[in-house]
Amino acid sequence: MTVTLKTPDEIEKMRIAGRLAADVLEMIAEHVKPGVTTDELNALCHNYIVDVQKAIPAPLNYGAAPGRPGFPKSICTSLNHVVCHGIPNDKPLKEGDVMNIDITVIKDGYYGDTSRMFHVGKVPEWAERLSRVTQECLYKGIEVVRPGARLGDIGEVIQKHAEKNGFSVVREFCGHGIGSVFHEDPQVLHYGRAGTGMELKEGMTFTIEPMINQGRPETRVLGDGWTAITKDRKLSAQWEHTLLVTADGYEIFTLRSDDTIARTSA
Repeated sequence: MTVTLKTPDEIEKMRIAGRLAADVLEMIAEHVKPGVTTDELNALCHNYIVDVQKAIPAPLNYGAAPGRPGFPKSICTSLNHVVCHGIPNDKPLKEGDVMNIDITVIKDGYYGDTSRMFHVGKVPEWAERLSRVTQECLYKGIEVVRPGARLGDIGEVIQKHAEKNGFSVVREFCGHGIGSVFHEDPQVLHYGRAGTGMELKEGMTFTIEPMINQGRPETRVLGDGWTAITKDRKLSAQWEHTLLVTADGYEIFTLRSDDTIARTSA
């Protein structure tokens, strides 16, 4: 596993990309309401990233290869039992829906990647609880990040909190290293055992993005080749930040005004 430690110049570019990704989530929040389509949300985000931020929406055409079309939209909208990589479409949102919007922007060759849950109108209490516990899982994972910690420390604290609350952790998808490449080493699992896995070092940058299910952890990918859903069709939730391992802890590049965790551990 080859992990790139970022230089101060690269870190500054990632700060900017992370801030832009967070800004998109803040911009789109007021538009998430019953009756709007995820296609409309996609268009708003695309235009904001391209025209206002002068950046590139990383998901658009991502993964294109001979015989395989790339991802067709500029954001991922994962609704209710969709775990991740949901494709925006023309179906209107309805009262009680819960949805993850995942934003990744490229600015000056560097990536910022972040996602959050949105509640469409009033949602059931149990849906709200799943969303809240998943965000707590993310925060608990971030709070163990520091030089000398291990990737298994992140996985264990997330898994324990999810399972203590009666939920399960998705195994097939995980966090990842990020920088001038969208997905690079290391893989950041959201389950595991403390004291195992790669040791964290100052200058590492990666995402933590737990996907937590209301029911069983198993997922399957639909025929479009992208949309992952829970096998039992129960709800899934996800929150994601991009962060840096600093000399004494962490710095979150994608912090938003609605976050309740500090930007840095200092």
